[in-house]
Amino acid sequence: MSKNSKVLNLKDKISGNEVDLSLCNLTEVPVRELALFPKVTVVDLSCNNITSLPPEFCNLTHLVKVDLSKNQLTSLPDDLGNLVNLQHLDLYNNKLTNLPVSFSQLRSLKWLDLKDNPLELGLAKAAGDCLDEKQCKQCATKVLQHMRAIQEEVDRAREKRLLREKELERKREAKQREREAREREARKREKAEEKEKRRKEYNAQKAALAAQEQQKKKSEEKKKKNGQAAGDKKVAVESKPKPRRSVIGLIFKLLLLLLVGLAGVAAVCRLTDLQKEAFCLPINAAVDDGLSWAKEQQVVLRQLVQNLSTAAKEFLESTQTSKN
Repeated sequence: MSKNSKVLNLKDKISGNEVDLSLCNLTEVPVRELALFPKVTVVDLSCNNITSLPPEFCNLTHLVKVDLSKNQLTSLPDDLGNLVNLQHLDLYNNKLTNLPVSFSQLRSLKWLDLKDNPLELGLAKAAGDCLDEKQCKQCATKVLQHMRAIQEEVDRAREKRLLREKELERKREAKQREREAREREARKREKAEEKEKRRKEYNAQKAALAAQEQQKKKSEEKKKKNGQAAGDKKVAVESKPKPRRSVIGLIFKLLLLLLVGLAGVAAVCRLTDLQKEAFCLPINAAVDDGLSWAKEQQVVLRQLVQNLSTAAKEFLESTQTSKN
């Protein structure tokens, strides 16, 4: 059967604001088709084989009365509380044991029938017998109260869970902060140790350089001291007084040189062809006069020659001693 035929059939079952789908052997609720008729506020789905309501059923917020008696429902959607306009709900003779917590949000609910369901003890006690109109109204009131209490308990449990989760999160964050603080402290300590190590290495290098410099300085001072001692020794050696030459020896040396020079000049003017030259004439005359005088002073000359010979000998000896 096509969708259009389903809509047509559903339309055929609508009377005013009511639609009767009972005894149609349905296994599921035609939610999409019902959504097409928002003016239909009363739905009769009794006496079918429906085992569950789809989540989309909770979107039919225009519903005021729903009859789901004599089906095979084992549970209701979690969002059933979205049916805020629902006033009458018949769940007689199903297989329900519990109701969703959101059931407490059905604030418009005035009538409820939960007979012949294997309800859990607390819910069954709240529902009562529901044998007449009055008891079904009381059932709605008491079940809502019961579900609100469950809702509150669930909320408290959720709040406790959230608080516990927050506390755990806070502890995790505290542990994380503590761990990060320890890591920062460890990194800080490592940096400090590394810095101290570099400082010690720098100081050691500086001390080594200073020691080398000191050693170099001591070596230079030692060399300088040794050099100065050697220099002092050299100066002492050099400053050792040299034997003084005899002044008389120098005079005799000069006289000897003078005589040798005069003798040489005389010999040149006497024995060479220069004797006739004008400058040799006075020299030759002086030589002749000298020879004449020498002959006259032979004794004196002999003594003078002897003295000159002695002076020359002493001069030679003194010169030889100075060289040694």
